[in-house]
Amino acid sequence: MTKDWGLKDLLGLERLSAANIEAILDAAASFKNSPPKSPLAGRVVAFLFSEPSTRTRSSFEAAARRLGAEVLGFSAAGSSLAKGETLLDTMLNLEAIGVTHFIVRHERSGVLEDLAPRVKACVINAGDGAHEHPTQALLDLLTLRERWGSFKGRKVLILGDIRHSRVARSNLFALKKLGAKVVFCGPTPLVPDDFAALGAAIEHDVDKALKGADAVNVLRLQLERMEQGFVPSLADYALAYQLTPARAALMKPDAPVLHPGPMNRGVEISSEVADGPRSAILDQVANGVLARMAVLALCERARV
Repeated sequence: MTKDWGLKDLLGLERLSAANIEAILDAAASFKNSPPKSPLAGRVVAFLFSEPSTRTRSSFEAAARRLGAEVLGFSAAGSSLAKGETLLDTMLNLEAIGVTHFIVRHERSGVLEDLAPRVKACVINAGDGAHEHPTQALLDLLTLRERWGSFKGRKVLILGDIRHSRVARSNLFALKKLGAKVVFCGPTPLVPDDFAALGAAIEHDVDKALKGADAVNVLRLQLERMEQGFVPSLADYALAYQLTPARAALMKPDAPVLHPGPMNRGVEISSEVADGPRSAILDQVANGVLARMAVLALCERARV
């Protein structure tokens, strides 16, 4: 396994080097052709999720089991966290009974920065607030790298609700490090111009943004936040920004369409595109297991 790694935790991609990111992608790619020989045998993985998840949690569970780990049947909702115990105390208690890896999803941005150094176990961020979702970005990159080989000079459009998206941030940080140009597009309330400070190009005209794109990553319109008036209505948003077959045709002919899920079909993406020949959405899901296997294995190697 690659030498470009020495971290027991994965809290985000912003602070990683291009070599770190490539190390994860290389490990994930190697697992596709040659499954590892149980590097997590005898290890115990626990999930601390205070927000709902289908793809991320299922993918991490499959990854842990393929690496030989035991998955602890733990539910944050039914635990002492619901009684007021701190997240650190929960982690320390679980660590005392043998947990070696924590997969954490939390509503508060940056919650793991202070906690991870205080436990011996590996800590992996499965999404924190609107901050980062590093493994989602890694599986997105793996999916694109399988098609392109290199990110140099590629234009990647991230379309939709950028304001609330930890996926957009993690993708931006990683893609920029690997040499791609990243464009954020959506209505102004959901794509404020101050995102340019992070290194993204900002475009509010969807047709202009799609022209010449090498790939588009369509983000879910976070309906639970729309009561705050960020868009006039779902119908208005769909009319102005939905990725339709006609709009997808503005991209380069071989440009793939990605979506981190869950999809709001008929809102941010049409079913014709989601299920069409450009769609790489199910490839993303499959690659999610490989990317998370790579993260678990690399962090385990650094932990010991």
